[in-house]
Amino acid sequence: MKVLDGQHTAIAAASHPHIDMIPVMIVEAADTAAQAAAFVGQNTQRVAVTPLQVFFAEVTAGDDDALDVLKTCERAGVTVMRSPPSRAEFKPAETISISAIKALVDKRGVMKARMVLELLAKANLAPITADHIKAAEYLMTEPEFCDQFEPEDLTREIETAGKAAEHEAKVFSVAQKVPVWRALAVQWFRKTRKKRRQAA
Repeated sequence: MKVLDGQHTAIAAASHPHIDMIPVMIVEAADTAAQAAAFVGQNTQRVAVTPLQVFFAEVTAGDDDALDVLKTCERAGVTVMRSPPSRAEFKPAETISISAIKALVDKRGVMKARMVLELLAKANLAPITADHIKAAEYLMTEPEFCDQFEPEDLTREIETAGKAAEHEAKVFSVAQKVPVWRALAVQWFRKTRKKRRQAA
């Protein structure tokens, strides 16, 4: 019997005093050529696990952080899809950008994350992308921007601007050498109605 793959992991596990069982997959390979073929197969035919699959597995397992993320989305009116829809035909407020949402909740907490996601959901984006999330977070949290507008006015601008703002952001991103999400934030902010300043 030979270990075709994962030798270092197997040695570490076997050396650990509290591990008494190591899960393995047995492959029948009589000679060196068959063993080599099995090794190649194991390392080239793996099915990649997506962030969405990991997230929903965590939800099923009752992981507190994953449940917080899911509840935050639900309360904001955002639907996290288990997989992309056929022909990429998303409905408003649907998303597959779970990594961006988890990062938002981790960094800003559930209340602020909910505000950002709710703003995007009300703008009827289909889908809500990672760039949308990062751009809205930036505008809603950065001191130089967040006090200059009402959230509902930003929502209105996002919905009105639609895909045109995203196209302009891509052009701006290339010209100014900034990330697309930051360029998108600039496009949204420029046209969002600003608060009236109180007279001194």
